Amino acid sequence: MTPEAETIPALLALRAKADPDVRAIVADGESATYAELDAASAALAARLVAAGVVKGGRVGLQARNSVEWAVTAYAALRIGAVLVPLSTLLRPPELHAQLATANVSHLVADGVDAAGLPSLRAVWRTDGIPEAAAPEALVQAMEARVRPADDLVVLFTSGSTGPPKGVIHTHGGAIRATAAGLDPRGVGPGERLYVPMPFFWTGGFGTGLLATLIAGATLLTEAAPEPARTLDLLQRERVTLFRGWPDQAKQLAAHPAFATADLSSLGDGSLGDLLPPERRPAPGARPNLFGMTETFGPYCGERLDTDLPPGKHGSCGRPFPGTEVRIGDTGEIEVRGPNLFRGICGRMRPSVFSADGWYRTGDGGRLDVDGYLWFEGRLDDMFKVKGASVYPSEVEAALRALDGVRQAHVTEVAGEVGAAVVTDAAPDSLAAAVRQRLSSFKAPTRWFVTADPGRIPVTATGKVDKAALRALLAAEEEGT
Repeated sequence: MTPEAETIPALLALRAKADPDVRAIVADGESATYAELDAASAALAARLVAAGVVKGGRVGLQARNSVEWAVTAYAALRIGAVLVPLSTLLRPPELHAQLATANVSHLVADGVDAAGLPSLRAVWRTDGIPEAAAPEALVQAMEARVRPADDLVVLFTSGSTGPPKGVIHTHGGAIRATAAGLDPRGVGPGERLYVPMPFFWTGGFGTGLLATLIAGATLLTEAAPEPARTLDLLQRERVTLFRGWPDQAKQLAAHPAFATADLSSLGDGSLGDLLPPERRPAPGARPNLFGMTETFGPYCGERLDTDLPPGKHGSCGRPFPGTEVRIGDTGEIEVRGPNLFRGICGRMRPSVFSADGWYRTGDGGRLDVDGYLWFEGRLDDMFKVKGASVYPSEVEAALRALDGVRQAHVTEVAGEVGAAVVTDAAPDSLAAAVRQRLSSFKAPTRWFVTADPGRIPVTATGKVDKAALRALLAAEEEGT
């Protein structure tokens, strides 16, 4: 990316000029071209300025994926305000905590109780922002003052334990990080990329909205994916890249309508379950794109439409430009570089980064002699069984490789390996099959098996709630 295109207002202007008639986003029956997206966000930006939003002000946005979400977000960003995407899964105390942590001044959402939040100057429904508009010249002057070093977004993230933290990214850092992963992901001009991840997560905001804006591609998304509707969307819109959830791809492939669906437009960079048998990669042959909110999505990978070299299957590929990777003394992956986040809300820099700029990710891994990264699990998730180390990610991978398993989540339960699995298979058959793949001490002995993914407890940031999962497995064992 050139410095001239390292801000949102610059990118919007670039797309409106170069690709005015290309559809920027399609969501649940609505769409907007790049010209329409630019015009609509500019008009809304003028209303936000008139309503008191200033450069550097924190604007919270809580809504499901839609064209309106994109317009609102870009309206705030093009005048230099800082976007704070908020999960629609948040309960009121969680929402209030995140609003306070990010020091949100203006909130766009529906059905929010803002009592007790003195930092909020205004709360609007998504369709209720005041109509009065600031002069066009003033809005354009504000856009011209946005710099790559200015804050872009506060994204909340957390692991399976601990409160969510507000991760701050700048315009330049986020745009460069996203651009670095476009070629490996196969996102370029003319591509029609399906990403159902919520826009309030990095996977939806960064690798969906910003990726297509940078590339001049079209984003296809849904507020609430459902197999039959999704299959219809993939066919009707001739989607070329499916980057949904792996378990979603499995559900689509198992749907009765899949047998007659025309998905011939999908490229080889799509998830393998939706490709014809002759084009599906072997397990582990394609890279596991690896990243986190602090790196604004993937920071490591290889081309998703090409098999990894011999001996590299199962790896995450190599670091993207703009991110250095090293392995610390404890086996922890550490990263640094200009594409990383700027900081965390409420925390001093020395408590986040080392003196020479390295960030400890909490992930365990190794780098081989060719620079390929191998992920070995979360260090804070590793536990001991009879003195031997068990990494949940390894056990989860073995379970997910079994026929019919759509999700698998592993944790420690009273010194044993516990597994919660979404499948139609019987627990006994799972236990027998996984013992053929793992050492005996790694094989789960506590089981919760369900066909309903909704029974797996998750946090407000969409990650599995390990504390609730342990309680669920313990209750299952007791027969309660």
